[in-house]
Amino acid sequence: MEEELDERVQAAIAELQSTIASRYPTATFSVSRGHDEPENIHLTVVADVDDTDEVLDFVIDRVVELQVDERIPVHVIPVRTPERILAAMSARADAGGHRPARELPSSGQRQPLTR
Repeated sequence: MEEELDERVQAAIAELQSTIASRYPTATFSVSRGHDEPENIHLTVVADVDDTDEVLDFVIDRVVELQVDERIPVHVIPVRTPERILAAMSARADAGGHRPARELPSSGQRQPLTR
């Protein structure tokens, strides 16, 4: 995939990978194009964290600079490791398997989250 990308995009991806790896040394990376918008570049980061937002929060300012100032359509997509996902599923099952409720914007009623 990276061989199909121009030098500026490759440099941006390498920079983001290096920055993320400095804080999350066991993180792994994959690069793909967006399915709906193939001009977008997705940098998927598998990191051993409970909250994937912390990975994105760490690089979001630079991602915005790349997107806005340098016109490089790169997006960082952090995901948890399979082990973390299984642990979270197990904990949810141990807790009775109930999902948290959410409010519906139009009615104010609560209903279970579903995916």
